[in-house]
Amino acid sequence: MTTATEIQPVRVAALYKFARLDGYEALRAPLAAFCCGRGIKGTLLLAREGINGTVAGSEEAIAALVDHLQAIEGLAGLEVKYSAAAEMPFHRMKVRLKREIVTMGVEDIDPAASAGTYVAPADWNALISDTDTLVIDTRNAYEVSLGTFQGAVDPKTTSFREFPAWVEQHRGELEGRKVAMFCTGGIRCEKATAYVKSLGLKNVFHLKGGILKYLEDVPAEESLWQGECFVFDERVSVSHGLVEGEAELCRACRHPLTVEDRLSPKYAIGVSCPHCFEVRSDEDRERYAERHRQVELAQARGGKRHIGN
Repeated sequence: MTTATEIQPVRVAALYKFARLDGYEALRAPLAAFCCGRGIKGTLLLAREGINGTVAGSEEAIAALVDHLQAIEGLAGLEVKYSAAAEMPFHRMKVRLKREIVTMGVEDIDPAASAGTYVAPADWNALISDTDTLVIDTRNAYEVSLGTFQGAVDPKTTSFREFPAWVEQHRGELEGRKVAMFCTGGIRCEKATAYVKSLGLKNVFHLKGGILKYLEDVPAEESLWQGECFVFDERVSVSHGLVEGEAELCRACRHPLTVEDRLSPKYAIGVSCPHCFEVRSDEDRERYAERHRQVELAQARGGKRHIGN
């Protein structure tokens, strides 16, 4: 019998840890060299508040990187979610220095000290099924469009920076209730709960390990998740068991597309989709069509995925 590991030889690790890294700038070059020397690709973000990123490589290389990171002062207990990919889902390796590892734009929020209560995937269904619980999806609208939990509120944000303003506008709806938040891998909802607690709300919870851990641990027949989960690499989405989903990206606007989206008369591969057709000009579409032709030519010549695709 062929195993999933044999079919999908590339290991993908989504990882983060909120921790005070006073010397984070000095970590950049050694980490880049460590990853590049082992064929690892993806992105790692370093800031004073910790580390965040998604990387991919061989099982041995990813295991070595996780061990290396956990040996750094403050990064023991790194939150890591593993999945697999049929081919390398990243084009290059990047290690970047940032003000925040997930950008909210609010000063003096410390998730390492004041995040909400962790809820394990096995306990999540009971919490969000409670009628006294307000369930909030802290991801952006384009991510939510592929899937979310039953009954979850979509703040319809275009970036995480908009989330604090949304909370301020809806604070009355949060008062006196259990507030349960979730995101892809756990990092945004962890910071979101710290922000909400800073406003004085007490009963604040978040899904440990995020949607990815839930889809890994909770059987599909018991799941309250609907749809697929957007991921920030060339797989586009994953579903239960973290198998690669059916979503694709619009190469014109980068919006994730469902199967139904791709049946729309406004969809043309590499040129347009229902999400961008009305806001792009004919000249834009002509330019995208030419770019798509060049991508196809490059693939025909070399048999490899073109970086513009």
